[in-house]
This record gives sequence, structure tokens and C-alpha cells, in this order.
Amino acid sequence: MATLLDYCSLVRSKNAGPFTLTLDFMCHDQHTYEALTNTGVLNRTLFAGLFDTSESEILVVNHPHALAVKVSLPRPSVQGDQHDSDCYAGQQYAPLMDLQLPELP
Repeated sequence: MATLLDYCSLVRSKNAGPFTLTLDFMCHDQHTYEALTNTGVLNRTLFAGLFDTSESEILVVNHPHALAVKVSLPRPSVQGDQHDSDCYAGQQYAPLMDLQLPELP
């Protein structure tokens, strides 16, 4: 099995405002971008389960010219809230690093 780092040169999370979290998956090249998007693993169901939110609130956008996939969803808590453990949302990608993907073709 492979991981996201086999497909991506950069996996990151960050704020997209105080209420929205965005995750970026930037692939090594055209081959790995196509392989990643063809797996279908980066989908609303995955992120709804990981971040305990509704699938209807998740946006998954493929950017073929940038060789990237961007996912936006509501932050687990509002930025700066007393229950916010990651003010800049820079660590929210961590649960995805153990995600098992098919070996690259």
C-alpha cells in the first residue's frame, strides 16, 4: 500500500477564514495527480468522517492544471474559540498521513 506522500509533494491544511478549513494535496507530477484522482479516495465521505461534519458542507475541487486537489469544509471549532486546539489549522492534515492508498500504477 502507498500513502499520500507517495502521490503528493505537499499535503497541508490551513484556515480559509475563521470558519473554514482547507486542505491542499499537491501531486509530484501529472502521472501521480491522475493516479490520485482516479482512486477517488479524496471524497466527501472521507472528510465527513474525519472531521465530523456533513458531506453537504464539504467541497472537493480537482485542479488539473495545478496538479492539485483542494478540499474545504467547516473548521471543527471557530478560529480562536476556547476549544480551538489549532488556531492556524496547520495540523489538521495529520490524520490523513496514515491513509492507505493503492500502489502507484
